Amino acid sequence: MEGPQFSTRAESELYRSWGCDVIGRTNMPEAKLAREAELPYASVAMVTDYDCWREGEDHVDVAQIVACMHANAAMAKSLVVQLAAKLTGARPASPIDTCLDTAIITAPSARDPEMIRRLDAVAGRALRG
Repeated sequence: MEGPQFSTRAESELYRSWGCDVIGRTNMPEAKLAREAELPYASVAMVTDYDCWREGEDHVDVAQIVACMHANAAMAKSLVVQLAAKLTGARPASPIDTCLDTAIITAPSARDPEMIRRLDAVAGRALRG
């Protein structure tokens, strides 16, 4: 499910029955796009609220979530600074570097040159090859 949005109680109970502890509603589009661009991707999950399954808790509202997101922002900024300081030198090779080699099924002769030009920044290596 793409979000952000609130769960219904039925959705919340379904996720719990699957053993899910955290619902990340916005990760999937970014993860797919990063893979298509052959970019390493990691998600940082910062909790904003309890889902609606929790008995005895007031229903969450947008104002509460926004307040929590602002509180999380300082932690996220610190995390990025610390991570950037540790990313020194070249990154070791990874399977993500060539995942498009087997993902593009359109024959090279059938590829639209204009589309190849438009996709050059994210898939040029695989489309030109």
